[in-house]
This record gives sequence, structure tokens and C-alpha cells, in this order.
Amino acid sequence: MAYNRPIPDQKPRKSSSGIETLVQAEKLMQIAILLPSAAFIGWLAGAWLDNRLHQSWIGIAGIVFGGISGLVYVVRLVMASGSGSGNDTKSGNGTGKGSPEI
Repeated sequence: MAYNRPIPDQKPRKSSSGIETLVQAEKLMQIAILLPSAAFIGWLAGAWLDNRLHQSWIGIAGIVFGGISGLVYVVRLVMASGSGSGNDTKSGNGTGKGSPEI
């Protein structure tokens, strides 16, 4: 099987400044803190509802709901930061046929 070498980037990579590095570090810290805090807030809300409604299962449901909602937010955040990373690779020629016109 033949190996095709990837097409090199046409744009040279520019070095990131100090502010851009701090912004990227803040995004990573936000991801690391978001999941546990979402589960904790869900647990707090569930425990409060447990106390008010005299049930015992709502706290666990709050933890699960908080964890899932935090995970959904993290995935959205990662996808949004991945799309703005400067990877402008255009595929296709716009004809909708799937093969290049000659």
C-alpha cells in the first residue's frame, strides 16, 4: 500500500504571545474545574430537594444530572475552541460531485 505524505501547511506558524498562552491556560483550568463543580452543585440541589420533599433518591439524581450537564458543557467548550484553532483546510471544489473537475 502506498503512503501519501501529508500536504504541508502553507502558513508559517507564528509564535504565541504571553497573553495568548494565559488565555489558553485559563481555558484548560476552566475545563478542569467545571466537571467537579457541576456535580457538586447538582448534589447540593438534590440534597435540598431531598430535605424539602422527604425523599432519599433525589441527591443521587442531582449528582448524575450535574455530571452530565457539566460534561455536555465541556464537550461544547472543547469543540468551540477546536474550531477556532486556525485549521482552515478546505475540502472539495464546491461542485458537490465529490471528485475534482479537470
